[in-house]
Amino acid sequence: MASLPAEQPSTVVQAAGPKPRSRSPFALLMRRLFRRPLVVVAFVLLIAILAVAVLAPWIAPFNPMKMDILGRLKPPSAAHWFGTDEFGRDVLSRIMLGAQLSLLVGLLVVVVATVLGTLMGLAAGYVRRLDGPLMRVTDALMAFPDILLAIAFMAALGPSLYNVVLALGIVYTPRVARVVRAAALVVREMPYVEAATALGATSPRIVFLHILPNLVSPILVQATFIFAYAILTEAALSFLGVGVPPTTPTWGNMIAGAQQYFQQADWLILFPGFAIVLTVLSLQIVGDGLRDALDPRLQKVT
Repeated sequence: MASLPAEQPSTVVQAAGPKPRSRSPFALLMRRLFRRPLVVVAFVLLIAILAVAVLAPWIAPFNPMKMDILGRLKPPSAAHWFGTDEFGRDVLSRIMLGAQLSLLVGLLVVVVATVLGTLMGLAAGYVRRLDGPLMRVTDALMAFPDILLAIAFMAALGPSLYNVVLALGIVYTPRVARVVRAAALVVREMPYVEAATALGATSPRIVFLHILPNLVSPILVQATFIFAYAILTEAALSFLGVGVPPTTPTWGNMIAGAQQYFQQADWLILFPGFAIVLTVLSLQIVGDGLRDALDPRLQKVT
């Protein structure tokens, strides 16, 4: 009896579909950053505040410095949405101009603190013999409250816009230095750093081409928080009379000048105070979201 031919195994041919497109690191970061609605709202508010600050000279409804004695201490109305101050100046226009100066102070403080703190942290994290002395300096600076140390620097330097930037930059330098040092101690022991050292790379090349690029994430997160702290501290210094000169319309100076009129014109304090709260809160929320987006241990969306 002839045997039946063995059944040949069937071959399943799958149609080759298009390969999934790999997202860029920036696109992944944006997706992780904006997956929370609160971060999206804070980011939009922050962009709006920055836009108002940049465009303040063109979009302000009135001249922020023009006085009108007959129109002093007018409550909010259709003509003056945020009312007028003790000299008849439009409060909304002054808040717009104050946003420009307050954000400028915060930005300059971030630049000073980030540059100084990064250099100090890299030196302490890579050069072992410098670790102890530099960290003792940061410990001494961080032993004082931020506002008390800033007042001490301002008492020595004198009230001016650039002295405020310098004083706050020094105050917040230890925060950046601590973060950079901790990250540099980890990156310094990585195999690619050891390989670069074995190949004869110089110390500056190792530090700035192999270690520093891997520290951008913690530095960026720390910068957002320092931006918020600097705006708050500048307002506190101006309120105490040791910050930016009173003739410069910052949010802190507006609140300081309105103290004696609070009983009859509370809007002079409420509106600049609300601008500070809104800006600082937006920066803090965006900073928290950025920290979560850059932390690989917290990633759920890839």
